[in-house]
Amino acid sequence: MVDLVLGIVAAVGASTLYSLGIALQAMDAKEAPHQQYLRLSLFTNLMRRGRWLAGTGLSILGWPLQVLALLLAPLVLVQPALATGLLVLMFLAQRMLGEHAGKYEYLAMAAIVIGVIGVGLTAPPRSANHTSEELKIAIVLGCLGVAALLPYLLRAVARSPASLTMVCAGFAFAWGGLATKLASDDLAQGQVLVAGVWGLATGAASAVGVLSEMSALQSRAAIQVAPVVYVTQTVIPVVLAPLLLGEHFSDTPLGGIPLSVSLAVLVGGATMLARSQVLLALMAGDRVSTVNGSTPSRSELSQETIRSSPATDELDPPTSTTRTSPARIGR
Repeated sequence: MVDLVLGIVAAVGASTLYSLGIALQAMDAKEAPHQQYLRLSLFTNLMRRGRWLAGTGLSILGWPLQVLALLLAPLVLVQPALATGLLVLMFLAQRMLGEHAGKYEYLAMAAIVIGVIGVGLTAPPRSANHTSEELKIAIVLGCLGVAALLPYLLRAVARSPASLTMVCAGFAFAWGGLATKLASDDLAQGQVLVAGVWGLATGAASAVGVLSEMSALQSRAAIQVAPVVYVTQTVIPVVLAPLLLGEHFSDTPLGGIPLSVSLAVLVGGATMLARSQVLLALMAGDRVSTVNGSTPSRSELSQETIRSSPATDELDPPTSTTRTSPARIGR
C-alpha cells in the first residue's frame, strides 16, 4: 500500500510538471499559422520561442517522475492518475484569469479525486516481467505506431481530417505511455541501456502526438479535441495492460468491477474537466465571461463550440491560430 501511495504522489508530481509545461506552451502555440498543419515547420516555429521551450523543459522533467511512479505502482493506476494535472490547471486558471469554478468543474474535480482513490484501492499488483509477451508487445506497438502516423501518411497522398488527427494524437500518447511502462520495467531489472532506448522512443512518440494535437486544434475547438485525446491516451494503455503487462483485472476485488467503475468515474471526470471553459480559457490565453461566478452553461458551451468550429473537416485548417488543449498530460 505504501508503494501505491508513493506511486500516486509521483504521478501527481509528473502530471503537475506536464500541466505547467502545457500552460506555458499554450501561450505560444495558439499563434502558429495554419499553413504549418502537420508539418515540422510548426515545431521549428515554436522552438524559437523561449516560453514554449520552457514549457517543453518542464514536460521533459515530468517524465522521470512518471517512470518512478511506474516503478512503484501498476500502469492501470498511474496512467489514469495523470489526470490529476487537470486539477493543477484549474487552479492556475482561477489564479491567473480571476475566474471561479462552477458546479460543473467541482463535480468533475470530485470525480477525478474519487476515481484515483478508488483505483488506488482496487488496482491489480504491479508486474515488471513482460519478457514472455515480447512478440505481442512488438505487434501492438507496431499497430499503434502506424495508427499514430496515419494523418501524415494520408496527407502525403490525399487529406487528413482533423477528426482523425486528434484520435491519432491520442494513439501517439498511448504509445508513449506503454513505452514508459516498459522503460520502468527494464530499469527495475537493471537494463539501463534498454530503458534509455525506450525513453528516446517515448520522446519521439510524444513529439508526434504534440504535433498532431496542435494541428487538429487548428480546425477544431479545444472543447472537442481535449476529451478525445485524453480518453484515447488513457483507455488504450489500461485496456492493453492485462494483455501485455500482466496487470489483470481478475486479480482485483470482485473480479475487477470496483476497479472498472473507479476508472470510469475518473475518466469521466477528466473528460468533463477537459471541456471546462475556464480551463480552456487558460489554454487559449483568453478570459471566459461568467455569470454570478459560475462558468457558462452546457447550452452556451455548445454554442461556443459551434461558433469556433468548422462544419466540415478540411485538409488545411480555416483558422490562423492553434490552441493547445489540456489533454496532453497522460503521455
